[in-house]
Amino acid sequence: MSLKTEAIVVGAGIAGVMTALSLLRKGASVTLIDRWEPGHPRASSSDYNRIFRSIHGKDEFYTKWVREARLRWMELQEEMGVKLHHECGALVLAGEGHTDWEDATISTFEKLGVPHFKISTDEIRVRFPQFSTEKVAWGLYEPEAGMVMSHLAVVQTAQLFEREGGKIKRGRVMCDEAERLMLDGKPLEADVIVVCTGPWLGEMYRRTVRPISKVVRQNIIYTSTPDSDPTFDAYTMPCWIDHGYGAYGIPSVNGHGVKAAIAWTDTIIDLDEDERVVDKATFNRTRQYLRHRLPGLVGQRAVDQKACQIAMTPDTHFILDFHPEHENVLLSGGCSGHLFKHGPVYGEFSAGVALGEWGTADRFKITDRSSLSTGDSPSGR
Repeated sequence: MSLKTEAIVVGAGIAGVMTALSLLRKGASVTLIDRWEPGHPRASSSDYNRIFRSIHGKDEFYTKWVREARLRWMELQEEMGVKLHHECGALVLAGEGHTDWEDATISTFEKLGVPHFKISTDEIRVRFPQFSTEKVAWGLYEPEAGMVMSHLAVVQTAQLFEREGGKIKRGRVMCDEAERLMLDGKPLEADVIVVCTGPWLGEMYRRTVRPISKVVRQNIIYTSTPDSDPTFDAYTMPCWIDHGYGAYGIPSVNGHGVKAAIAWTDTIIDLDEDERVVDKATFNRTRQYLRHRLPGLVGQRAVDQKACQIAMTPDTHFILDFHPEHENVLLSGGCSGHLFKHGPVYGEFSAGVALGEWGTADRFKITDRSSLSTGDSPSGR
């Protein structure tokens, strides 16, 4: 191996740009390759924002990672001179009759010292009058949660990577029948290659990754806030997770409108052929949800939409492990809808695994995966 490690990162989503930047800062010579420009609209990381929360049920591993990532996001935005992190809080609406995940989260928060409040439905209506509390047992409020501006974070991190000497190259990396990486018909070669192609990881590695990863479509509607009314703006309203309904959302920030998403985990997307626009059913279902939970938005117009995709593993843990047959190829993915907020910590951990500074976590290894109960799941799914 050369004195200076030659590294290639394939895929310029959040896992890719953070891993590339961390490899560069660890002294490697790094090239980042993607089919499109960083932040392109087909990527899972391309939406405006992502919820940032430490709420992970009984899982202390991810809870600790998010607490560290919170500080890293603040440091990064100071480096970049742009606002990436908005600490508007997050509210989990615990559904009547099934609060195992929220109960487990409170125990974890108490053990680790994470600031939080368990609040009654009466208090929710006073503190957060935006929400109807129908079929809500109580709320879990995390004041140091909020959101990360996802598209901006990917683009700015890629630019920081280039400013510090990294190289970005356009190209489509594919696998041959032996799952060897190819670019322009030639083998892709480097001391270490980290493949961070998000939902395309299973398409590339049909034998190794696809059995433990499925890709589902996630349609999102942004709704206008009422005229002259800041009630639904960030810092007036928190991000929220409506666990009993299978929904989540983000208040309006930077003029984007209120983001609301209903989890449709059975909707499959064709990554290369499907249009990235939502269908009529998404509008109808979202408006039905708004009538149920955010009645102050009834009658407001949709102002934007996003159609992206999530790579789900059965246990919702990430994938970060070397290919069983290609010892210099590290496979990175399986976001399961909750990787983005971990970005800076995940990137540093991934770079350390790639360079042999430490091994990967058992939960990230390429092995048989099985679904977890709601109480055990880190994502609450």
